[in-house]
Amino acid sequence: MKHLFIVNPIAGGRDRTEAVRLRVEELFRNRSDKYEIYVTRAAMDAPEKIRREAAKGEDLRIYACGGDGTFNECVWGAAGLDNAAVCPYPTGTGNDFCRMFGDEQELYRDLSALVEGWEHPIDLIECNGRYSANICSVGIDARIGTQVHNYSKIPLIGGATGYVVSTVVNVIKGISRNMRIRSGDFYAQGKHTLVCACNGRFYGGGFNPSLDARPDDGIMDVFVIKEVNVLTLIKLIGLYATGRADEMPEYATHLRTDRIDISFDEDNVINIDGEAVFARDVSMRLIPGAVRLVVPRGLTFFGPAPRQEG
Repeated sequence: MKHLFIVNPIAGGRDRTEAVRLRVEELFRNRSDKYEIYVTRAAMDAPEKIRREAAKGEDLRIYACGGDGTFNECVWGAAGLDNAAVCPYPTGTGNDFCRMFGDEQELYRDLSALVEGWEHPIDLIECNGRYSANICSVGIDARIGTQVHNYSKIPLIGGATGYVVSTVVNVIKGISRNMRIRSGDFYAQGKHTLVCACNGRFYGGGFNPSLDARPDDGIMDVFVIKEVNVLTLIKLIGLYATGRADEMPEYATHLRTDRIDISFDEDNVINIDGEAVFARDVSMRLIPGAVRLVVPRGLTFFGPAPRQEG
């Protein structure tokens, strides 16, 4: 087996390449396993590197050293490969996928627990040709998250303040957009605030729309939020962020489905695990068991580790 560490040098705004290198070299000093530390040079460099390595035929474990964006790229590279498994090794600012594991999420920062972990198949959301291990969404949440970087770069504005400014600006521009939404027998047309499809549980730095979503249950938890005014949005967003949107059924529809299609009157931003793409027509479908996740030693979320043969 080869261990491949994909390092994003700009994750979190600080290059942690050397810290990762020292930790990996220390861990593998007395191990016979092969390993490589690969520092990405550009966006979507990671999937190409992963596919090149997997094509050599040996078993491959990929450690995404960065944030959610780095993990998303590594998932894209490993999806559908029989000899590859992937996991986050958080060194960036956004680590929403790991939040799903509660108190055990820190095990994903324990490199020895990861290297000695086991593998478990998880589902992926395929969205307009890209993969998501966590959450895809369209609507005001995606617009706020995409545009926050425009304001965070302005002097005296940064971090949480950037989100506040982006929220205010997008509310002024209009909360809702015309959407045509179809999933099985469900169909809705007209102005909507957002649509969120959950394979995981957290996004946007702490929003938790689904308390029960699992990445291995073959289903997406989908929330469709109707048009609301500012006062209703303030009330609803607090419920939505804490997994209680069902308490306002007059505005929030909760679907459990394996596919949803959305169309707009013009191109709109799609949030795919924190990465932004733009399209007028959006298709989200669940692919069961599409990638193998490395489960760190000691994590109980997926149940007990399988027994090793022999």
